[in-house]
Amino acid sequence: MGTWQLLLVGLVMLLGLLGVVTPGVPGPPIVWAGVLWWSMTDRTALAWAVLAGATGVLLLERVVGWLLPPRRLRGAGITRRAFLVAGVSGIAGFFLIPVLGAVPGFVAGLYGVERRRLGGHGAAWASTRNVMRALGTSVLVELFACLLVVGMWIGAVTAG
Repeated sequence: MGTWQLLLVGLVMLLGLLGVVTPGVPGPPIVWAGVLWWSMTDRTALAWAVLAGATGVLLLERVVGWLLPPRRLRGAGITRRAFLVAGVSGIAGFFLIPVLGAVPGFVAGLYGVERRRLGGHGAAWASTRNVMRALGTSVLVELFACLLVVGMWIGAVTAG
């Protein structure tokens, strides 16, 4: 697989990651489609193993997602911009502190936006807790699963 095609697959996966935090955009299927594209082009045992692992992780995420309460962005009292900043912070945290940084990155991004919007620590922290209870957990599970898939892909591309 050429460099340009790898770059395009990476951009598709980035679009999927951003789709997780954008309402109406199906992030996990886009990430999975990127892995499928790569594995169909690469056709090595490692590529098929990554596709199987990605399928398993995203199916497990679906099961966990069904067990969690549904997302309601309007009832949680959060703006789309704040949610997008929190998602991008979670993605950055995943790569700054490998794997474990997604959760603190997401929460810190959400808290930062709420602190700026509300002005004080107490109100911002209460709003962050409210949002995490309402919809943050389900989005965080979805984001973490997609980040694991992208991490598997990056590891396979660098190893192979």
